[in-house]
Amino acid sequence: MNLFYAAEINGQFYTLPEEESKHIIRVLRMKTGDTVFFTNGKGVFFECRITDANPKTCELEIIEERPGNDKRSFYLHMAVAPTKNGSRFEWFLEKATEIGIDRITPVICTHSERKVVKTERLNRVLTAAMKQSLKSFHPQLDEATKFSRFIEQAFDGEKFIAYIDKDVTLELSNAYTPGRNVLILIGPEGDFSPDEVELAKQNGFVPIRLGPSRLRTETAGIAACHTVNLLNL
Repeated sequence: MNLFYAAEINGQFYTLPEEESKHIIRVLRMKTGDTVFFTNGKGVFFECRITDANPKTCELEIIEERPGNDKRSFYLHMAVAPTKNGSRFEWFLEKATEIGIDRITPVICTHSERKVVKTERLNRVLTAAMKQSLKSFHPQLDEATKFSRFIEQAFDGEKFIAYIDKDVTLELSNAYTPGRNVLILIGPEGDFSPDEVELAKQNGFVPIRLGPSRLRTETAGIAACHTVNLLNL
């Protein structure tokens, strides 16, 4: 099944924007009367029929709407430092979306080598991953935020900061309580600075590790995302 995304889809009829219309009619060669499936990225699937196969303004009739089956009983927010190699951060976003995540905040840290993030491009990565994995929820992607500003934001749930230190022995798998909302901080290639770790602890973040190996930023992000989802099965 091909799944398409239209954030504003609702009602009985809907007109697709030109880009999506062109893709469905010109690229996929769909015709009037064909059935297509959409999600609004807010937890709902829509079964639709093409009523006018116009490659600029494709018209749809909404036949049925139903909730998706990917709603979680917990909320997963990850704040991850963008990688120097942009494709690695995109890989993290893609895989985290497939596994299951609610919100991602790119955080700019002392040791960050990438300080500019193009959210428009990254949102396209999230959208493609959502459609490919047939999910009904589109993760929220924030604008890049400085660590010192982000760390003071309120969060209703458990908070962890993952970093490498011989004195940090608590594993995420033992620290996290299944069913609870959770916010996890993942640092840049050079890890968090001592001042950032101290500031995080002052703001209620619990130091954890993600196993005995030293992981790349994007690998650490996926390990944390998968651990939380696995514990909630």
